[in-house]
Order: sequence, then structure tokens, then C-alpha cells
Amino acid sequence: MTSGTFSVNGRTYSMPRGPVVVICIDGSEPDYHIEAMAAGRMPWLSKVLEGEGTSWPAHCAMPALTNPNNVSIATGHPPAVHGISGNYIFDTELGEEVLMNDKRFLRVPTVFGAANEAGLDVVVVTAKDKLRRLLGAGLVEEGPSLDGSGEFVAPSRRGICFSAEKADRATVEDNGMGDVLEFVGRPLPSVYSADLSEFALAAGVRIMETRGADLMYLSLTDYIQHKHAPGTEAANDLYEKIDHYAGRLAELGATVVLTADHGMSAKTDGTGVARVIYVEEEVRRILGITEDAEAEGLRVILPITDPYTVHHGALGSFASVYLPPGAVRTSTVEALRAIEGVQEVHGREEAAERYALPADRIGDIVVLAEACTALGRFAAWHDLSGLDAPLRSHGALGELRIPFLINRRPARPELLDKPFGAPARIHNYDALWVATTLVAEQENASARTT
Repeated sequence: MTSGTFSVNGRTYSMPRGPVVVICIDGSEPDYHIEAMAAGRMPWLSKVLEGEGTSWPAHCAMPALTNPNNVSIATGHPPAVHGISGNYIFDTELGEEVLMNDKRFLRVPTVFGAANEAGLDVVVVTAKDKLRRLLGAGLVEEGPSLDGSGEFVAPSRRGICFSAEKADRATVEDNGMGDVLEFVGRPLPSVYSADLSEFALAAGVRIMETRGADLMYLSLTDYIQHKHAPGTEAANDLYEKIDHYAGRLAELGATVVLTADHGMSAKTDGTGVARVIYVEEEVRRILGITEDAEAEGLRVILPITDPYTVHHGALGSFASVYLPPGAVRTSTVEALRAIEGVQEVHGREEAAERYALPADRIGDIVVLAEACTALGRFAAWHDLSGLDAPLRSHGALGELRIPFLINRRPARPELLDKPFGAPARIHNYDALWVATTLVAEQENASARTT
């Protein structure tokens, strides 16, 4: 194991003395593991938290979505630094709405790439393929150079990065390893299943058992959380599997962190009917737009939009509004704030400052819904035919709370960044720093006193 430290994006990380594994449980509000432990379905985690483990209240980055938060964990910073403001954006340079899956959107290197260059054996396994190119930049794919120049350069050494979704297509050249299905011993999972998360976990354990790794990141999918509340049988089944694989990684000597990219909330009334505010329709009403020709320049972006909309219909709780020429922003903001179910509305500059967002990648106005309410564009834009359960979704402050659990007991750090709403002393994007640097500092301090 290499000794010393490495630095990236203004943070210094200690070289781990043993394997470090961060598991990002997609869409995991704290009640999921609390209910599963109460039901006796997470025996490893229960034992850890009774002994050498730690649980801290934590927040995700905003918006509370998959791409921004996975990249926040991967870079150690919120979107204002790394530039990934959603799963989906309006690209002002192209004048098009695009998925934010490509590494060209990254503005800084990842910790994975920096650790790889520093000599660590790095493994990244994602459930969904949409994250692979972002998280693999500088690891197995070309990515931002480590000198901050913004140029794309090939890594001098290669790690491993593949997705469960396309595990059958993984190759040594593109992903750092091939024949993944045979190696893991499991069939290719359906993208709309709990099996997708289990495959990523099983792959991580298999890699650790056979070849080892210094730094491993396992990112799951929120298919179950979108359809099943905490404490339900389906949710407890998933968390029992997470507990099993996390426990096995710990048996192999790993420091294991369990956190999440965002929480999850029911977006329904008492009868299970979805509560939805169609933002584009509301803005048209506010501005007095009655004809499509008058709406030129008006655009509402729902950054939750991704290739996997079956379980949420692209209905989240965060929206970005681009106003048409001549529209008065201040009066539009005030009118949107008055709508029942809306929690916060901010102009671009205020939203960027308050939520650590890249100002050039959000609209003139940002709208956040309350926890029980979803935001849409206009009714006809959303295909809800795939929803076979009451709507559960995420994106805003109602989904801010996430778990942060580690099978070590480092001293609780001071507040590392400005919280949104109720104070939290840590964020998910501190996971790699805690598991390496903070744990190492504790171990060094213990060694000095013995």
C-alpha cells in the first residue's frame, strides 16, 4: 500500500491503510435502514452501530438528484464546483435540452481519477450506465486533467469502471475488465429491478474477494425506493441484501461507508393520487400567455429527467425556468411562491449562492416543491403510463436528509459546508474524505497514545 497523501479539488486525502468502500444507496432516506434494522433485517449494521460504528445526520447536495450527488461524492464538492447541475439540462451553447451524462460537462477531476494517478487500485461499479462516463473520467476513460487545465487526457494507469446495466458489454479496453457476467456469476439484471443494485454489490464483493482494491465506489439504483416506502417488505428485502454485502466487504477488511445521493418522498394525497404542479402551465398563466407564439423563449427544465422515467414519469420536486424575453422575473417569482405546494422560489443568482449551484447551468428562476408535491412541465409532456404504484420522487429540500454510516468511529467533524435548512454536520460528498483522511487521523492519534 502506498503511503502519504494525494490532493484534488483543494482537499487532501490520506492513502488508506486498508480497503475503503463507499456504497451510495440511491434514494435512501434514513427511515429505510432504521425500519429494516427494527425488523431485524440488517444484523451487520445493527451490530456495527452498537459497537465500533458511527451514524451521523447528513445532507445531500442540491438538487437532490442522482447525477449531481454521485458526482459530488466523486469530486468531494457540490455542483457549483463540479458543474453537474442535474440529470438533464438546457445546454445554452447548443440551444438544446440534453442529458447531462457526458464527461464534457465535468469542470474538475474526480477523487477516483486522482487516487488512480496516485497509485491506488480504484474500482467503480454503478447500477445505472448513465453514471459510468461521469464517474469513469480519468479512471478508464479520458477525463479532466489533474492540473485543472480542463484538457482531456488519458489516465497514465487504468482502474475499473463498469455498470450493472451494461455489464455484458464491459471490456478490458473500455472498462478495465471484461467477461463481467461470468466473473460475478449472475445474469444481466433488468434495469427496472432490485437485481440491478444487487448485481453492483455482488460485483464489488467478488472483485474484493479475488483481486482486491484500495478504493471502491458502489452506486445503486432507486427503483425500489420510488415504488416502496420504508418498512415495506420489498424495501426491507433490498436493505437486507445491502447489509449482507456490506458486511462481507467489512469481513474482507474494508472501511465501509453507507450513504445516499438523495432521499425520497411520497408525492401524493391521502388517497394515493399524485400531487403535481405543472410549472410551465403556471408560468403561462402568470405571464398571461395564451398562444404558443407568445411563449417563445419560455422553457421549464425538470433536471430529474433521465433515461429511466418509468418509475417517476420525470416528475421530481425541482424545476428550472427560462423566461421569455420581456418577462419580469421578480413578479413571476412572487406569483410562483404563492402557489400551494411550492416551498421555495429563487432567482438564478440567489439559487446559485444558496444551494451551491453553477449559475450558468440553471434557469432564470428555480422552483422547489414541498416534500409531498411534485413538479411537472405541462400535463401532456409526461408519460405516466408506467406508474404502477403511488408516486414517490425527489429533487428538493424534502429529500435532503440522507444516512451517513461508517463501520469506524472517527471523531465527529465540524460543519464542513453550509447546510440547507436544518443543520447537518456532514454531507454525502465528504464520504471519501471521512473514510480516508478522518479515519487515518483517528488511527494516528490512537497510535500516539498507546
